[in-house]
Amino acid sequence: MDFDAIKKAAEGYQADMTKFLRDLVRLPGESTQEEATAARIVEEMKKVGFDEAGIDKMGNAVGYLGDGDVLIAFDGHIDTVGVGNIDNWEFDPFEGYENDEEIGGRGTSDQLGGVVSAVYGAKIMKDLGLLNGKYKVMVTGTVQEEDCDGLCWEYIIKEEGIRPEFVVITEPTDGNIYRGQRGRMEIRVEVKGISCHGSAPERGDNAIYKMGEILGEVRSLNDRLKHDDFLGKGTLAVSEIFYTSPSRCAVADGCAISIDRRLTDGETWESALEELRALPSIQKYNAEVSMYNYERPSYTGLTYPIECFFPTWVIPADAAPTKAAVEAYKGMYGEPVVDKWTFSTNGVSIMGRNGIPCIGFGPGKENQAHAPNEKTWKADLVRCAAVYAAMPSLYTAGATA
Repeated sequence: MDFDAIKKAAEGYQADMTKFLRDLVRLPGESTQEEATAARIVEEMKKVGFDEAGIDKMGNAVGYLGDGDVLIAFDGHIDTVGVGNIDNWEFDPFEGYENDEEIGGRGTSDQLGGVVSAVYGAKIMKDLGLLNGKYKVMVTGTVQEEDCDGLCWEYIIKEEGIRPEFVVITEPTDGNIYRGQRGRMEIRVEVKGISCHGSAPERGDNAIYKMGEILGEVRSLNDRLKHDDFLGKGTLAVSEIFYTSPSRCAVADGCAISIDRRLTDGETWESALEELRALPSIQKYNAEVSMYNYERPSYTGLTYPIECFFPTWVIPADAAPTKAAVEAYKGMYGEPVVDKWTFSTNGVSIMGRNGIPCIGFGPGKENQAHAPNEKTWKADLVRCAAVYAAMPSLYTAGATA
């Protein structure tokens, strides 16, 4: 494989990738609002010569190149979180900026840059004749990941019947190759009380006081959760609190919390729920512990309900996709660091639920995700496009690290 030619081709597309990314930044697209972003991605796919490019019924942008029997996919989600407090931004998040090294704007690292590099990585495969009949490349710009990671791929796999041999997840990896992540789930704990006038609280049963006792035990549970040598520790964090009360002059008759539960290897949704249900205060107050469901329609109007459980996944260090990624990187940029994500990705569906191997490599840095003044680096876009272009040929040839 001519690694120098691949690197040179990727460097030659830096200006095109920069323009493409800046165009995407200018199209605000939070979850369920990605229509314009998807259309712009399809436009670029057609421009660079994809064999097929379009939008599926859920709203995902999907393009194909090549005609081989082995299907290899490159996935990037195209929705972003909101901007938060605009006073924390030093520039317009949707106009962004660029200088010789950086591109700023909401979504540059998380994770529109990954889609940009994937589109141009596929173009390089075509330019250099790497599409040799052995494989077909699929590039997806997927929706609603920030709301419900993996939902888009549940639809692609189960409703469209598409099962790639493996998927490259293009979320930011800090220049490293990632082969796994903790799973997660969204849990609700609810306790009931009895309201009364606030002037005589002894007449009622205050649900907020009950929840106060529960919160202390939930916080202590976090310290006792399982640890895995590769993925690290399972965690939980109380993320929201709700109450019901007739008025500010009454005792609360209901209180609920949301818990963000991160699952390390070996933990299951059943074990996570049972740990909470076993807490003395939850049993004492007969609190209800349940898992949230997600039923929000996509921008096309399609609703695809799913429970808010996002499984842990890990691909072995000696798996063929891992070897192909390492060999591609090593051929152009030296020995890579192989690690794992702190956060969650669409791999929770692709590999976690459906057993399709995933490997992670993407432009940008994890600490830019959901942060004000988000940015990515032009060199990352180039490096990722080059590695993407080399991976499928190495995989189909049986790469060794």
